[in-house]
Amino acid sequence: MTKLKTDSPVILWFRRDLRTADHPALTAAVKSGAPVLCLYINHEYAGRPRGGASRWWLNYSLTALAADLKSRGAKLHILSGNPEILIPSVAKDTGARAVHWTRRYAGASIETDKSIKSTLKDDGVDAQSHPGNLLHEPWEVTTKSDDSYYKVFTPYWKACLARGDIDPALPAPEKITGWDGDIDGLSVDDLSLLPTAPDWAGGFDDPWIPGSKGAHKRLAAFLDGPVEDYKTQRNMAANENGTSGLSPHLAFGEISPREIWHETHKRAEKTYTFLSETGWREFSYVLLYHNPKLAEANYKDAFDAFIWDNDARKLKAWQRGQTGYPFVDAGMRQLWATGWMHNRVRMVTASFLIKHLLVDWRKGEDWFWDTLVDADPASNAASWQWVAGSGADASPYFRIFNPFTQGEKFDPDGDYVRRWVPELKHMPAKFIHRPWDAPALVLKEADVKLGGNYPKPIVDHKAAREEALGRYKDSRE
Repeated sequence: MTKLKTDSPVILWFRRDLRTADHPALTAAVKSGAPVLCLYINHEYAGRPRGGASRWWLNYSLTALAADLKSRGAKLHILSGNPEILIPSVAKDTGARAVHWTRRYAGASIETDKSIKSTLKDDGVDAQSHPGNLLHEPWEVTTKSDDSYYKVFTPYWKACLARGDIDPALPAPEKITGWDGDIDGLSVDDLSLLPTAPDWAGGFDDPWIPGSKGAHKRLAAFLDGPVEDYKTQRNMAANENGTSGLSPHLAFGEISPREIWHETHKRAEKTYTFLSETGWREFSYVLLYHNPKLAEANYKDAFDAFIWDNDARKLKAWQRGQTGYPFVDAGMRQLWATGWMHNRVRMVTASFLIKHLLVDWRKGEDWFWDTLVDADPASNAASWQWVAGSGADASPYFRIFNPFTQGEKFDPDGDYVRRWVPELKHMPAKFIHRPWDAPALVLKEADVKLGGNYPKPIVDHKAAREEALGRYKDSRE
């Protein structure tokens, strides 16, 4: 039951914007002068069940946000259910003057927000949506030729850069006058977000500190040095400092793109390559906004004719890191153990599932959605379609990543494979990415039994490549 105490509030509805700094919706709510009712509603994003790894992250991100708000004078109220019912209900029960939130860009979410706005308007409550999770709104950057959205990344990003300076990031409000009523809500623990029986997230704690403090700590560490070598080191799988590791913090809105943009320009000289990764995220949201079914349907419908094998046994082997291709297996095991995978390895593992095992890209996208702590509705889908060749600005269909030469190039000493595939820890670098070529004596000395303690290749690379190319050719014809 809602208990009213003092002045009617304005409601700040948190979604994928779990921070207090550079938060236009929160800033507007505070500036209104009314007490702020900070609200989070646990519900499925765009109608899609949240993945297990995302649930793990959300647990700690909400805990961090609640502590941050408390230090500024406000409480995080938590509910679970349908926001189309709960938001108008809370507004009515509390006599709220207005509701503020940060925009979302997936089709189902947009429709939900429109519905809530309409209901609130009918109830006499002001509803305001704000930017906050992108540098540019998906409809702002358009082509000069026909004023439509860009479908190729490079000209899109050049057009973004040509727009000039990015607005400064907003500071976090030092003091938030929190609403002192109670909506009889839930605690974070009540949401039961953490895995049990078994707790498969045991290895997540070491690499990650969810929340805004963790995000800014990670950004600062990256800008203190690694960013200078980002262009050359970002593809080296064993280099844990080669990438920023900011993707899950961005996915949950614990840090904003504007904060990353300005802090990077302030502290680092070589920024173009790193910030262009932020650009790919922006481009992915453009694609999602204009193609709401990006995770469900081929962007290029010509690919609807492609014939998939969808062999359940091969899919399971890929998920478990038991394909017999060490670089692929290392990536899949890193994903399961930490909720994250190096970006270069993501491309290789995705290509292997699609073009070696002939499994529909949507099954891989769904697995990543469930197992990645940085699962993002735009980047995840756009990236899988890029690898498949079915998306906008896609990798050419005939580009098939070689799973062992990629390992030799981006893990030349084999350190990445040795960490995540301990069965091969004694293999010399010369053979670690293709143990099937190793002489019997080398295998014996390394205690590797192909088909025993480590699987033989699940498919032959050359034959699989030729089969994939043939099917792509047939589907295009």
